[in-house]
Amino acid sequence: MRAAGWPLLTISVILIALAAAPVDAQVTPAPDRTPPDDTPSVRVGGTLFADYTYTLAPTSFEANGRAFDANAFNIARAYINVTGQLNHLFAFRITPDIVRETGSGSSLNGRLTLNLKYAFLQLNLDDWLWRGTYVRAGMIQTPHIDFEESIYRYRFQGPVFAEREGYLVSSDSGIAFRTQFPRGYGEFVGGVFNGEGFAKVEVNDQKAVQMRGTLRPFPNANAARGVRVSVFYDADHYTSNADRQRLIALASFEHRFVNAGWQYLDAADRTSASAAKINSSGYSLWATPRVQLGPVPVAPPAGVVRASLEGLFRYDRVRPDAANDSTKDRWIAGMAYWPSMRVATVSAAFLLDYEQVRYRQFTPPRPTEKRLAVHMLVTF
Repeated sequence: MRAAGWPLLTISVILIALAAAPVDAQVTPAPDRTPPDDTPSVRVGGTLFADYTYTLAPTSFEANGRAFDANAFNIARAYINVTGQLNHLFAFRITPDIVRETGSGSSLNGRLTLNLKYAFLQLNLDDWLWRGTYVRAGMIQTPHIDFEESIYRYRFQGPVFAEREGYLVSSDSGIAFRTQFPRGYGEFVGGVFNGEGFAKVEVNDQKAVQMRGTLRPFPNANAARGVRVSVFYDADHYTSNADRQRLIALASFEHRFVNAGWQYLDAADRTSASAAKINSSGYSLWATPRVQLGPVPVAPPAGVVRASLEGLFRYDRVRPDAANDSTKDRWIAGMAYWPSMRVATVSAAFLLDYEQVRYRQFTPPRPTEKRLAVHMLVTF
């Protein structure tokens, strides 16, 4: 009897499972849980920087000795952005960068050449951690430059302070992790990079460890919500026992009427184990006050950007070597018009600006630079 009972028990379990299967299949997910979008997608966009620049000083000279003020129309940069997702876990970006070749020893000197600026795969970790957490690997944004440019949107006039003075690059090959602090109090980004930048190959086994922590002290306030304080650190080496270090503190503010920032840079460079260490420092102040123009003429969809007039005021000072008193000062002042756009991912701007760069106590002396320019930005 016991031996005959096992088949009966087995058949009973199978029948119960088959009967329960349709019931399980009819269970619908909770109404507040949206299934992730696993549809593969590809989007193509672009960015264009163009300008006309008139050099007021110093004076240039032709081969026959005739003096003239240099001026030129220029395509400073063009990006082609290919972005998308394989599913809700994996996203990607490929961005060729079209820039002018300026190497004096290159046969392509003066020509526009195609380089790779970004090429990475992103693993989204939202399923396991809080929203906005991911890992990127490939040719990726470095932690500081990309963040500051999200607040200071005038890269088409010139790079932000640390990149413009040659202390950092905006992209490098490596792997990085990003996560947000709970309740909107900030974020942390850290990674390991080659350290040579996207335009150079790795030359040795030394790697750069870069990290940035950003605190938003008042995430639930009104105007004060725009206050953020960030600290960035870069520990790298030119060669073994030859340091390349950067420390940046940035205080920023974002508001519908003005964005502003102040940053301090401290750097240490020893290009070889036998070379003397060079300590340098500097700071940058900038503000972009704006006023929105009249209402959009047609009822816009969500994400519309209204037309605005925006000022640009920036002052940089760098001391290249703490062992002497030489300093480099840069002043930038301009006025920009940003047309209204009915799609938030499309923007354009036209900027008239004046820039002056003064070199104090340099050996040998360097002349003051003065430039007047009209810059144009188109991105989509």
